[in-house]
Amino acid sequence: MIAHPNITHASSFQFGSLFAIDDPLILEPEPTSTLIGNAQGLYVSSSRDPAVFTSVMYADFAFTSGRFNGSSFSLFSRNLFLDKVHELAIVVGRGAFRMAR
Repeated sequence: MIAHPNITHASSFQFGSLFAIDDPLILEPEPTSTLIGNAQGLYVSSSRDPAVFTSVMYADFAFTSGRFNGSSFSLFSRNLFLDKVHELAIVVGRGAFRMAR
């Protein structure tokens, strides 16, 4: 967590809190899996209602090896964590993801 508002510090949903991500992209869930890139970005908790817990997020997925080496895509979207199906808006792609649908 980077920052949080004082008024919601006790909230379990941390409304208004800002988080940063810098995670490896790997092929399989095992820790020894092959590294193929990085995911970096920010998200902010944007709901106080536990039934619709959401965040607004920006993330860039950059591939540094494998089939998509040198390619990346970025998303900027609202993320409904508790939904079984997620739709996220990809706003730009480079390399293999340029002009992708």
